[in-house]
Amino acid sequence: MVYPLVWMIMSTFKESGEIFKTAARLIPDTFTLENYKTGWQGFAGYGFGIFFKNSFIIAGISTIGAVFSSAVVAFGFARCNFKLKGFWFACMLVAMMLPFQMIMIPQYIMFNKMGWVGSYLPIIVPQFFGQGFFIFLDIQFMKGIPRDLDEAARMDGCSIYGIFARIILPLVKPALVTSAIFSFMWRWDDFLSPLIYLNDPMKYPVSYALKMFSDPTVGSDWGAMFAMATLSLIPIFLIFVTMQKYLVEGIASTGIKG
Repeated sequence: MVYPLVWMIMSTFKESGEIFKTAARLIPDTFTLENYKTGWQGFAGYGFGIFFKNSFIIAGISTIGAVFSSAVVAFGFARCNFKLKGFWFACMLVAMMLPFQMIMIPQYIMFNKMGWVGSYLPIIVPQFFGQGFFIFLDIQFMKGIPRDLDEAARMDGCSIYGIFARIILPLVKPALVTSAIFSFMWRWDDFLSPLIYLNDPMKYPVSYALKMFSDPTVGSDWGAMFAMATLSLIPIFLIFVTMQKYLVEGIASTGIKG
């Protein structure tokens, strides 16, 4: 499982023309950092620093929107009573199960009529209306929180918004961090959405920019592509290392323990 990743990383230190000639060997004959230099320069005058910045903007804003909006919706399902609650919960589950390919064309038509195509709006704005998986995860956590805490907060004069902000959110921190990790990772790795909606190289994220190194008609710069792909793994790796405790707790737990 790890070998392809190790092979890619070691290939970044080989000369581009030697990568597949010496594919059977992990250790390059001559170490070189030229692939990183060439890759960072990017293409057509656009350096890879721009693409990394774009990816952080898309993934960062989308993660904030997805985590907060999902927590709000989950709180409504877990703690509030309203008409057709079961129906809307079923709709949420059905929407979560739909593959993106089924709604891809209707969404494009809708966003195109709104004049959003060519911008980050079709990629970022939908994240601010809740994500099914995160809503379901937050609901399971909130259901494990004793309702006595809500009643005690109400007796102290706390409103429904105060209960959500002061009681619920701190107790579902593992679920929120887990949602943030998955959301950031999915948006960082997303290739299809930028391919559909973005047409300006200045706005490309890393996931889409990596494709620009591949040109079957002329030749692909595999060394530069592998080098930038290796750098693109660093943010995800750091997030997993620093947030591993919350990730495990968020997935393994379904509520607080007393």
